[in-house]
Amino acid sequence: METQDPLMAQQRRGRLMLIALAIFFMVPILVVMLMQHFNWKPAGRVYGELLAPPRMVVIDEALVTDDGKSASKFWQDKWNMMYVTDDCQSECMNRLHDMRQLQVSLYKDIARAQRILLTTSQEVASIKTAYPDMLIINQPSGAAGKLAKQFNIGEENALQSGRLYLIDPLGYIMMSYPASAKAADIRKDLVRLLKSSWAG
Repeated sequence: METQDPLMAQQRRGRLMLIALAIFFMVPILVVMLMQHFNWKPAGRVYGELLAPPRMVVIDEALVTDDGKSASKFWQDKWNMMYVTDDCQSECMNRLHDMRQLQVSLYKDIARAQRILLTTSQEVASIKTAYPDMLIINQPSGAAGKLAKQFNIGEENALQSGRLYLIDPLGYIMMSYPASAKAADIRKDLVRLLKSSWAG
C-alpha cells in the first residue's frame, strides 16, 4: 500500500497538469469564439478594420516588381504595410511618407516590416527616388489591377479608396485603414501585432 501512494499521487499530479494545460490552451480560444459570436470588440484596442475572415493574397505569376523581380511572394515572411492606388498623387505621397515614418519608429523591429506600393501607374521613377527601399508593384498594369481587386472592401474600389492594408507574414490581408486613419493609430496596431506575433 505504501508503495502505491506515491504512484497515485504522481498520477493525480499528472492529471491536474493535463487539465491545467487544457484550460490554458482552450480558454483563449473560447474567449475569441464568444467575442466573435457576440460581435464584441474591446473599446479602444484596435484602430484598423479587421478582415473577417482574413483574405489570402493570390498572385498572378506574370506580376513583377518595379525592378523586374517576381512578385509571387512579395510578403517575404514580413509584416507588410501596403498602399493601393491607381495614380500616386499628393494624398498617396503623404501616405507613403507616413509609412516610412511608421517603419522607422519600430526601432529594433524595423526589419520585421516592409512597405509596399501597389499601383497601376507605370511611371514610378520619382517615387523610387524618394523611397528607394520601398517595394513597388506596378507591372504589368493588367496584373496589378487584378491584384488590386483582392483588396476591395464591400463596394469600395481599392484603387480609389486610399486605404492602407496590413498583410501578415503568411500573405493574409488582416486589417485595413481608411484614408482618414492617423499614422499614430496605425502604429499602435502594428506594434501590438509585432509584439504578439511569432512570425515575421
